[in-house]
Amino acid sequence: MCSFAREVQFPSGRGTTPSLQQYESGGIRIRVHAGASPVYHTQLLFLQQSAGWSGTLSTAQWSRTKEQLRSPSGGQKRIVEKLWREFFSDPSQWWDHRSEKANTRYPDFKHKMTHESLWLNGKLNPSWVEAELAALVPGTVQMSLFSWNAMLERYVEAGQYQKVIELFLQMQQEGMVPNRFTFVQVLNACASSQALQEGTCIHSQIIQSGCESDVYVGSSLINMYAKCGSIDDAARAFNNMATHDVVAWSTMILAHAKCGQGQKALTLFQRMQQEGVEPNSVTFVAALNACANIAAIDEGRDIHKQIIQSGYESNLFVGSSLVDMYAKCGSIVDAQRVFNKMTTHDVVSWSAMILGHVKCGQGDKALELFQQMQCEGVKPDHITFVAVLNACASLMALEEGRHVHEDIIQSDFEYHLFVGNSLVDMYAKCGSIEEAWSVFSKMPTRNVVTWNAMILGYVKCGQGHKALELSQQMKSKGVQPDPVTFVGLLNACASVVALEEGRHVHVQIIESGCESDVFVASSLVDMYAKCGSMEDAEKVFNRISTSNVVAWNAMILGHIKCGEAQKALELYAQMQCEGVQSDHVTFVGALNACANLVALEEGRRVHEQVVWSGCESDIFVGSSLVDMYAKCGSIEDAKGVFNRMSAHDVVSWTAMLGGYAMHGHAEEALGHFERMCEEGVDINNFTFVSLLSACSHAGLVDEGLHYFQSMGLVYCTSATVQHYACVVDLLARAGCLEEAEDLIEMMSGEPDAAMWMSLLGACRVHANVEMRDGVGKVSS
Repeated sequence: MCSFAREVQFPSGRGTTPSLQQYESGGIRIRVHAGASPVYHTQLLFLQQSAGWSGTLSTAQWSRTKEQLRSPSGGQKRIVEKLWREFFSDPSQWWDHRSEKANTRYPDFKHKMTHESLWLNGKLNPSWVEAELAALVPGTVQMSLFSWNAMLERYVEAGQYQKVIELFLQMQQEGMVPNRFTFVQVLNACASSQALQEGTCIHSQIIQSGCESDVYVGSSLINMYAKCGSIDDAARAFNNMATHDVVAWSTMILAHAKCGQGQKALTLFQRMQQEGVEPNSVTFVAALNACANIAAIDEGRDIHKQIIQSGYESNLFVGSSLVDMYAKCGSIVDAQRVFNKMTTHDVVSWSAMILGHVKCGQGDKALELFQQMQCEGVKPDHITFVAVLNACASLMALEEGRHVHEDIIQSDFEYHLFVGNSLVDMYAKCGSIEEAWSVFSKMPTRNVVTWNAMILGYVKCGQGHKALELSQQMKSKGVQPDPVTFVGLLNACASVVALEEGRHVHVQIIESGCESDVFVASSLVDMYAKCGSMEDAEKVFNRISTSNVVAWNAMILGHIKCGEAQKALELYAQMQCEGVQSDHVTFVGALNACANLVALEEGRRVHEQVVWSGCESDIFVGSSLVDMYAKCGSIEDAKGVFNRMSAHDVVSWTAMLGGYAMHGHAEEALGHFERMCEEGVDINNFTFVSLLSACSHAGLVDEGLHYFQSMGLVYCTSATVQHYACVVDLLARAGCLEEAEDLIEMMSGEPDAAMWMSLLGACRVHANVEMRDGVGKVSS
C-alpha cells in the first residue's frame, strides 16, 4: 500500500465534512471540495500531470505547488493558456455550451473526454484568445445534445416553431442523434404550429429510435396529432404506448375535448378510472374542458364533486376551469360561487368570469370585472383582451373599446393575432369601419378570421361592394375562404343585389365543398331570394338535407319580397308540419305575409303561436303584430298589442302611427307623433311618410305643411320622393293645384309617375281642364 507524505484539503472546509475529490501522484494526495470552482480541479489535474510530482515532496516543493494554485500570475494562468491552446488545436473535441448558459459560472466550452472547462470572460485568459475565437469558423465547435435540447426548448418557449424544426434537421445533419427530450420539444413545436406533415415524419424517426413507447414522447405525439386535428392518429399513438400513466390519459382526454369530441373525452375519463388510474389536476382540467365544450353541466357538477373529494378544489388551475365550465354552460351563478371561494385569482380565472358574462349577454358586468381585475393588480393577457373586446362589441361601446385598445398597446398585445382580430371585429360592430381598417392594415400577420372580420364589418356598415373588393385581395394573398367568409360574401351580394357576383361566389362554394354547410346553404337561399331569383333560391333550398330555421326564414321572406305572400304562408305552414321551431324572424315574416294579404284570421293564428312560443315580448315581433292588425283593419287590436309592449322602438311607434293614418284617425296620429317626440324616439323617414299621409287623408293642409317644413329644420331629415308625393297629394286633395304643381317643379329629384297621377286625378275632381291637359302631356 502506498503511503502519502502529504495529504492536504484545498480549499479548506468549515463545519460538516464536505464531499471531496482527490488528486494523487508520487506520494502526495490533494483533496478538493466537489462543489469548489471547476478551475481548481482543472489546475490540479494539470499540476499532477506536468508539475513533476514524484516521490515525496519537500517542504519547499509543496510551498511552490500551493503558490501555483493560489497565484493568478503563476500556475493558474499557465494552466488556462495551455487549455486554450489545446482548444484551438482541435475544437472538435470540445462541447459548445454558450447557447444554453443559465448563469456566468457555467463554462462556455467543455472537453468531451476530460471535462476541462473554459470561460470566454475568464480573467486569466491570454490576450490572443479573442482574436483566435473571431477567426474560428462557425460550427467548428460541436454543441452537445444537452445544448441542442436546451436551445430547442428556448425557441419553443419563444414561439419560434419553424426555427425549432429547422434546428432539429440541422442537429441531425451535424451527426447528433436525438433523444426523447429532443423529440418532445420538436413535437411541441409541430403541435403549436399545426405542422402535421413534419410531425408525421418525426413520428417515423421516433419509431426507428425505439422511443415511441416512452410515456412522455407518446403523450407529446398524442398532443401533436390532436392539435393538428388528426384525432385518429392521436388515438393510434395512445394505443401504441406500452403503458398509460395519468399524463397519457390526461393528454388523450384533452385532445378529444379540443377536437370537439367532448362526449368521447368524458368516456375516456370514466375508462381511465375504471383501469385504476387516479386523475390529477391536469385530468380534471381536461374533463372540465370537455363538459364546457358540450355544455354538459350535469356531468360537470359530478366532476366538481370528485374534485372536492380529491382535494383539488383549491388548485388554481382546477378552480379556473370550474369557473370556465359553469360560465360556458350558462350557469353564471355557479361560476361566481366558485370564483368567490377561490383564495387567489389568476388571469385565467378572471378571464373565464369575464368571458362567461359576455356569453350570457352581460357585457356591462364583464367590463366591470375587467376594471376590478386591473385594480387588484392582475395583468390581462390576450384571452382577457379578446373577452373584453367582445363585451364592447356586444354593447356597441366604442369609447370603452378605444380605452381597451390603449391598454392593449401598453401591454404589447397590439400585434397578437387573436387580439388584432377582436379589435377589427369590435370597431366594425361599433360602426367605426375606418378604425377597423386601420387595425387591419397594420397587422403583421392575418389569418382567415382577420379577413372575415373585415368583410363582415363592411357588410354591417352597408358597404357590400367594399366587402367584395376585399375578398379579391384575400384571394390574391393566398388565404383560403372558409364557411364564414362565404356567408359574409353572400350577405354582401344580397345587400347590394349583386346577383352575378353571388353566382360567382356560389361556384367557389361548390369548388370548396362548403355547399353542404347549413349556414352557407341558408345564406345562398337568402342571397338568391333578396336578389329576386326565387327559382335559384328554391333549388338550393331543396338540396339542403336538413333545412334549419334560417333557410326557412330566407325562403319565407324571399317570397314576401317578390310579392308572393300566399306562397310565404304556405311555406310557414309546411315548416310547422316538419317540426322546425319558429323564431322571431319566422314570425315577423309570417305576420308581414298576413298584413300584405289582409288575412286577419291567419294573423290571429300566428299571434297565438307567438304567445305560445314566448316571442311576444320581442320588439320586432311586437312591431309586426301592430302593423299586421293595423293593415288588416283591427286598430283596437293594434293598440292593445302596442300598449302591452314592454319597450318600443321607432318601428313599433311608426307602425302604430301608420295604422292611425291608414284608418283616418288623424287626431290620434298627430297625438301619437307628439308622444313619440316627448319619449325621445329617433324619428325616421318612414315616420314622416305615415304622418304626412295622415294629414293628407284628413285634409290637414296647414299641419301637413308644418311637419314637411320641420323635417329638415327640426329633425335634420332630408325629404324623399315619398314625402313629396304625400304633400302633393295633400295639396291636390285640398284643391291647391298650383301649389302642388309648384312643389313638383321645385323638387331636386325626378318626380315619379304616382305623383303626376295624383295631381292629374285632382285636376279632374276640381274640373281644372287646362292644368289637366298640361299635366297629362308632362306625365306621358
